[in-house]
Amino acid sequence: MTTATVPRTQDLSEGALGMALLDIERRDLSTARRRLARATVRGVSTGNNASLFHGAPALEFVLTRAHGAGDDVRRAVDRVVDARLAAAHSRQATGKLPHLAEWDLIRGLTGLAALLLSRRPLAPRLPDVLDCLVALAHPARGDGRMLPGWWSAAGPDGKEMAGGHGNNGMAHGIAGPLAVLSLALREGVSVPGQEDAVGRFAAWLDRHGAHYWSTEAHLDAQQPPAAEPARQSWCYGQPGIARAQQLAALALGDPARRRAAEDSVATILTDPLRLARITDSTLCHGWAGLLMLTRAVAADSPAPARFAPIIQDLRRRLTDDWEHLPKPGFMEGRAGAQLALRAADTTGWTRALLLT
Repeated sequence: MTTATVPRTQDLSEGALGMALLDIERRDLSTARRRLARATVRGVSTGNNASLFHGAPALEFVLTRAHGAGDDVRRAVDRVVDARLAAAHSRQATGKLPHLAEWDLIRGLTGLAALLLSRRPLAPRLPDVLDCLVALAHPARGDGRMLPGWWSAAGPDGKEMAGGHGNNGMAHGIAGPLAVLSLALREGVSVPGQEDAVGRFAAWLDRHGAHYWSTEAHLDAQQPPAAEPARQSWCYGQPGIARAQQLAALALGDPARRRAAEDSVATILTDPLRLARITDSTLCHGWAGLLMLTRAVAADSPAPARFAPIIQDLRRRLTDDWEHLPKPGFMEGRAGAQLALRAADTTGWTRALLLT
């Protein structure tokens, strides 16, 4: 393993690692091996850029789909986890607000928690990662006022933003920790304060989840302003948040929250005006992601039949469009779209999206 700069081939989102997920799901292991060899020819990153979607953790995730992650890969990932935990603890000790990259799904501890939750036996470091995510539920001080503990002083693009923001989406926002903490509870894995954190994150999204992110002005308003019309997707928007809310409801035994989450998915994905804003077939922000999300929601619903027409419509839209995608990869390309079209998840690849 190395910390050297490496090509994007070991990027789960668009590199060879992500494309290998399709090969493994198809049981085409010879092609998967060739992709993995290409992804790792110059070593595997265990540096600051290593995450569920890049480097050693991404490699472990892919190899685990084929039951092939060895101790050397896991040890490399453990070093990444230790470094991330140390950085988070150091930041907490200063009282500073976190950057999204500390804890989000794509770059941070939420993604690492999803990976460690899939290990068997469960990883000894998983409780420490969950503790860091639970700590986000504790208010923090910033700009002379108390703010949510996941508030970022920077904007969604990582640049300076007056007053900062609270990100709400599944990929980069608080819906990600909500989902992974809920998934852990459903598997019987918990740390002190976890249920309270799930409840707090869910209540925040009850109030603010119609927005991609919340600003300081939203905190000061008696009611958050109505959200502007926006594309609804897995990564940002109410469908991804609704799946996180459904998972929270299942973890906490809250049937009213579960019904509300399921109603949200059904309402959004039968609204022609909202559907018209979706312009591609990707997993991240297009038809493929919505299809897999709806399948997951239906599988956990006591009334799955209500989602059958929606799933049929999403599959038709995806079938008609996926070949036009210019990229070949997993999150924004043809490999991810083809995975969604298979109507199966025998390898557990949807765990990268916190859907299962």
